[in-house]
Amino acid sequence: MQPIRQGDVILLPVQQIEGQKIPHLTLAEGEVTGHKHRITEGNAELYDKDSTLYLRVFSESALLAHEEHKAISIPQGDWMVKIQREYEPEGWRYVAD
Repeated sequence: MQPIRQGDVILLPVQQIEGQKIPHLTLAEGEVTGHKHRITEGNAELYDKDSTLYLRVFSESALLAHEEHKAISIPQGDWMVKIQREYEPEGWRYVAD
């Protein structure tokens, strides 16, 4: 499986998920707009371990939606959720979505 990107959110395939199950399916929330990258269709669970989120998709696919991006299909499997960062002379910062 290849990494999947939607805006500043990148999903990386992983072999195994650990962590505490969390009761929502929001992968990231915009700091300025409040828009959310979230799973809106399919059977999935989100886990947190040491401030890193992991997504497990049980169904054949799940739909990742966001108000400013085209919805994308996430295949069945386990994924690490990362927020893209970029370097500026002042240091690293998270990419604004």
